[in-house]
Amino acid sequence: MPSPFGHALGGVLTAWLADLVPGGRSPRPAEPAPSWFQRAGGGLTAACAVLAALPDIDLFFDHHRTVTHSVGAVSLVACAAAVVTLIRGGPLARITLMCTAAYASHLLFDWLAVDNTTPRGVQMLWPFGHRFYVSGWNLFRQTERRSLFSGRDMRINALAVLQEMALLVPPLAGVWLIRVKALARFATELSCRDHPPQ
Repeated sequence: MPSPFGHALGGVLTAWLADLVPGGRSPRPAEPAPSWFQRAGGGLTAACAVLAALPDIDLFFDHHRTVTHSVGAVSLVACAAAVVTLIRGGPLARITLMCTAAYASHLLFDWLAVDNTTPRGVQMLWPFGHRFYVSGWNLFRQTERRSLFSGRDMRINALAVLQEMALLVPPLAGVWLIRVKALARFATELSCRDHPPQ
């Protein structure tokens, strides 16, 4: 299964891809030189990175790749994201879908990964079914979590992270460039609407 770092990159990629979907954006502050964090999507992108890595919290409960790796958990995240958005304000559908997709990206990545543990795969359809699913495509390497600081496991995990970066950094860079241009155009359109030429 991919590393938490790879999953977090997947969450960022999901957030940036969602930002390219037109309509329903909340107005962004028109600052002359926004920080890199703000240009990257601020707290919402950071939340998507955390949500994408969150399903692996089940490692602390010895039930890995079960309940937290399922459509049931995805549904709970969607409900929680909707409630938080209603309380804090913002475009409800966009933020809810962005956060839900970020969490669901974890399931997709695990489904696409090498899995040599028993049972293989993720219990994706819980609570409707208890079967484990794996694609067999082996796009991501398996990481080791039992002896994190042994030389063997550190080497295996380092290779896994390098492969994740090789797979995810190019699309991240491409989406970043497209996103920066799209959001700059969106900000210009907003300012033209807010301040009509005289």
